[in-house]
Amino acid sequence: MEKKLSIISHKKAKSLVEKTAAMIFRGCAIISVLAVVTITGYMIISGTPAIFKEGITGILFSTTWAPTAAHPQYGIAYVILTSIVGVFLAICIGVPIGLFTAINLAEIAPARLRKILKSAIELLAGIPSVVYGLLGILIVNPMMYKLELMIYHGSKTHQFTGGANLLSAIIVLAIMILPTLINISETALKAVPDDYRKSSLALGASKMQTIFKVVVPSAKSGIMSAIVLGVGRAIGEAMAILLVAGNAVSLPLPFNSVRFLTTAIVSEMGYASGTHRQVLFTIGLVLFIFIMVINLVLTYVLKRGDLDE
Repeated sequence: MEKKLSIISHKKAKSLVEKTAAMIFRGCAIISVLAVVTITGYMIISGTPAIFKEGITGILFSTTWAPTAAHPQYGIAYVILTSIVGVFLAICIGVPIGLFTAINLAEIAPARLRKILKSAIELLAGIPSVVYGLLGILIVNPMMYKLELMIYHGSKTHQFTGGANLLSAIIVLAIMILPTLINISETALKAVPDDYRKSSLALGASKMQTIFKVVVPSAKSGIMSAIVLGVGRAIGEAMAILLVAGNAVSLPLPFNSVRFLTTAIVSEMGYASGTHRQVLFTIGLVLFIFIMVINLVLTYVLKRGDLDE
């Protein structure tokens, strides 16, 4: 009888623990959803007044940024275009390097070399973004300045930036997203069952054919997730880009000093007021929409690829 009572008591305690855990998990999920809704609502409420005041064309499609002039203008077309071009080129550079490094770590490198590389990549992930900016000033900017001097030597129209230009920002961004791309892609590649590799090799495929025609396609979902997170890291970066890009509103040409959406907010929020401050919140709203659209597009592409298979 006592044994039966003990079993019943144990089951009740177990059921209580499971119910409590379920409530905690549900509560965390609700908090996450509320956080997203709150952030979205706040960005819309804070970012739209300037659009109604200055007009959508005066902000999004104008190229003149002069918030402190006698007749202020708040055009951010060049800033938006700079963010699009800069992030796109950084991803074009970073994704192949990150993917090939992840393939090397997961499929090719010997255990000792893998351990050393893994430690180095984890260290790279832990470096603060401002340190990347300082390294960019010390290493990347001087290199870009030398290249700028070689290309525009004797030019009377080109405005020299000292190496603080779009190219420097792209290089720093590409380096910064590498740890995210490598770590998540490597995890996705390692999650592919060994049976896939063995079956491919048994059918006569080489190791490289197995990697690129079997393993990588099987890990496509994880690799796409790595790219999404890398894009988010690149778009949201501010401090490092503020240090190496020059922070001037201009057309995003390789050797022009430029300003990204994030750096536009960081550099002027401290002293902005009135409509100027409202426009900075509008830039934040544009950045928020920018990230959401990219995530939705990449998710759609991923799901469509899975359906086609």
